[in-house]
Amino acid sequence: MSLATNLRHELAATIGSQSWQAAVEVVPRELFLGDAVYRHEPEHGWVPVHRSDMSRDDWLALAYTDETWVTQIDGVMAEDATDPVALLRPTSSSTLPGLVVRMLEAAEIREGDKVLEIGTGTGYSTALMCQRLGNDAVTSIEYDPIVAGRAREAITAAGYAPTLVEGDGLYGYAENAEYDRLIATCSVRTIPQAWPQQVRAGGTITTPMSGWMGETAFAHLTVAGDGTARGRFLEDDLYFMTARSHLPPPRPPLVSGVGDARKSRIDPSTLQGGTALWVAQLAVPQAQVSWGGDATFVVDVGTGSRAETRQDLAGGWTVRQHGRVKLWDEVENAIETWQDAGQPHQSGFGLTVTRERQWVWLGEPGGPSWDLPA
Repeated sequence: MSLATNLRHELAATIGSQSWQAAVEVVPRELFLGDAVYRHEPEHGWVPVHRSDMSRDDWLALAYTDETWVTQIDGVMAEDATDPVALLRPTSSSTLPGLVVRMLEAAEIREGDKVLEIGTGTGYSTALMCQRLGNDAVTSIEYDPIVAGRAREAITAAGYAPTLVEGDGLYGYAENAEYDRLIATCSVRTIPQAWPQQVRAGGTITTPMSGWMGETAFAHLTVAGDGTARGRFLEDDLYFMTARSHLPPPRPPLVSGVGDARKSRIDPSTLQGGTALWVAQLAVPQAQVSWGGDATFVVDVGTGSRAETRQDLAGGWTVRQHGRVKLWDEVENAIETWQDAGQPHQSGFGLTVTRERQWVWLGEPGGPSWDLPA
């Protein structure tokens, strides 16, 4: 048995259900990493690691480590980079296989299903689905033409032939509809209107959802016969890169000491991450959050509204708000509603999607709710 085969079996034994383990044992992940990946080093940034600079055994060991390997930074493929890249944003990666399998399991994909994948990426997850479901059952869309071309080469080299589409996955792919499962390997702010229209009644949409404050929840929705969809957020805490058209705009410069002052009812450090930040994001979906020194800033790019909180020497916090939208009022109200409900994880919330609006609800569909941006 070859080293690659041994490593695939060892990796498969550590992740997922038996059905997906069988696929992991077969699909050669090394083909999907191309000729180089980026490795993050705190002192240098994103450092390109080229296959040509490693032994074959070392490259295979890297490929079959259950880790995410970034393959593109701000549009630059790792194989085209010669020097470390700092302060730029990863734009494509080979997600760690354990997380890929968790995503496929959460989508409840099984034999006989017809699947639309939004975000081909390197093509590794596409190949896993082809291995289990067959080529004709899998359609995958990739926005970036360079990433799409590399994925096509790798998928073909691995012996698979799904429908591969270069385009904007937010529009789905109506030509092969209807689908039993739609699965997104990128995060979205809202569910694109095309998605429920291309999934059969009783089919599902599984996607990470993130907002402009950077926190994510994992939605699993069932589509109804009228094209609406409803479901809950799952317990998995996972992160996928955000669809490029759903990324936040550049944040304006932070200005301190502006606006009417009052005492804050909540501790701003609550917004450092986790479900509390996600709830704040629901309350003010057009806003971004930043920290500077002892201050927390919330800025609405669209209206120019802003809030700034600082700790008082005598205890507590002072908030200053400026602009048409009282951002901190909205954040406080949402956080207090969540706290009164026992501070549940994102899985304590659900989502309803219609043609007219989308809203997240707490507890049950009739509970407190927040509209997602149109």
